[in-house]
Amino acid sequence: MSTNNEAAVWLTQEAFDRLSAELEHLQGPGRQEIVDRIEQARSEGDLKENGGYHAAREEQSKAEGRILYLKDLLEKAHVGESPANDGTVEPGTLVEAIIAGEKTTFLLGSREVAGDTDLEVYSEKSPIGAAVHGKKIGDKLSYQAPNGRKIEVEILAAKPFTG
Repeated sequence: MSTNNEAAVWLTQEAFDRLSAELEHLQGPGRQEIVDRIEQARSEGDLKENGGYHAAREEQSKAEGRILYLKDLLEKAHVGESPANDGTVEPGTLVEAIIAGEKTTFLLGSREVAGDTDLEVYSEKSPIGAAVHGKKIGDKLSYQAPNGRKIEVEILAAKPFTG
């Protein structure tokens, strides 16, 4: 776990454990399953026209990329308890807000914390994430979007994300 808050990503203990288990699987049994599929496809002959071989190699490439991503993420992660239920927007908070006139709900934090949910997620380093971080229910603010537009925001609710 990192103490360098500049590059750290906040994760719940549950998300950290889930991602650690995924990494362990990818590095062990998952990696071996792919190697076995590659060997099986390789034994079928001509590799130029062997779709199974090429599919297994592509899967191997994606898995190795995910392994590198997870190692980096978990090394830099700041694991902490869910935020306090005090109406303050911070990493791990489910936020309900009116953004540019539209009511929306999003998670402030990492996509990895949201897991398999279909929640919209904003990093605390994104323009909107940085603007709402530390704000409280009822606060009204504006921030400058990457396209230069000024976006109005009103925080309606902020509560810990429970996954």
